[in-house]
Amino acid sequence: MIIFRYLTREILQTMAAVAGVLLLVIMGSRFIRYFSNAAEGEIPLDILGTLMLFHLPGFLELILPLAFFLGILLAYGQLYLNSEITVLVACGTSPNRLLQVSLVPATVVAVLVGLCSLWLTPAGALHNEVMLEEQRSQLDFSALTPGRFQDFGGGRIAYTEALTDDQSRMQEVFISERQRRTDGTPSTVVTRAAAGYQTVDPETGSRFLVLDDGERYSVDPGRAQAERLEFGTYAVRLSRAGERLDPGDPEFATTPALLDADDPAARAQWQWRLGLPVMVFILTLLAMPLSRVNPRQGRFAKLLPAIFLYVAYLSLLLAALDGIARGGWPAWLGMWPIHVAFLAIGLAMTLRAQRKGMSG
Repeated sequence: MIIFRYLTREILQTMAAVAGVLLLVIMGSRFIRYFSNAAEGEIPLDILGTLMLFHLPGFLELILPLAFFLGILLAYGQLYLNSEITVLVACGTSPNRLLQVSLVPATVVAVLVGLCSLWLTPAGALHNEVMLEEQRSQLDFSALTPGRFQDFGGGRIAYTEALTDDQSRMQEVFISERQRRTDGTPSTVVTRAAAGYQTVDPETGSRFLVLDDGERYSVDPGRAQAERLEFGTYAVRLSRAGERLDPGDPEFATTPALLDADDPAARAQWQWRLGLPVMVFILTLLAMPLSRVNPRQGRFAKLLPAIFLYVAYLSLLLAALDGIARGGWPAWLGMWPIHVAFLAIGLAMTLRAQRKGMSG
């Protein structure tokens, strides 16, 4: 138990350090992109924290396998440099025992990865897509910056000169929308009003933008004529009650829904989610022989080949995911040949290391 606790602590501490660095880099990059969108008025600033939180499982399902792989590689590499593995082997600890010890934290990591890939990641991705779609399709005061023209998606551009102190009313409102008439011809509708505010219909639950004292122009491209409408009060419906995005992309579907689907894209997504926890055990098998280094080589001697091996593994899985979804790779065969191939590589490397002697 002392050896088990010691080796597990070394692996998990190194994994935590690697995962922290990778997570900081990836989340920092995504946060900068969202912050840039918020600065341009595409999304409100107060939803950035929520977006990042629901992206976290998607980051972890990819970071944790790599971090655990490098954790074993660096932790055992340091033990080889300090001749601790030599002492353990001399005291009767077999290579198979070291592998068994490594598989215990690998199981914990695989459970965490499976929790993310099978449940948390699709739920978080759907939540974020719904939020972003609502911001793209709806005009919301939380995303309006006075004195700037802002694109809200769907061909809608809005401008307000100022907001009241309580942010409840707009002053000097301008809205440009691209629409299509009943005969299919495109038209641009420009609305100007002295003031505007949002309200919710208590009967239907639909949200409206109510404009006061303005004009509405409808212009057809290529024509000199324009329709002009003066109004005292004009209401524009922004959203219907209960309106919700329902993406058909299997990326957002729940895992039970993928199991019931028959299309190749759903099968590919299901195999991808299930393959990530399996990947943790195979990477553990690969990391054990790769961590064996000569004290003169240094603990980072095999780090570059290990990263290349991981990148090749992940790239082949992504290529298979795309191939199955497009129908270029049989769905019944799926990604399992890739997992089996790298499992065979890991077994061959482990047997070769055992024949040479784990102590070097």
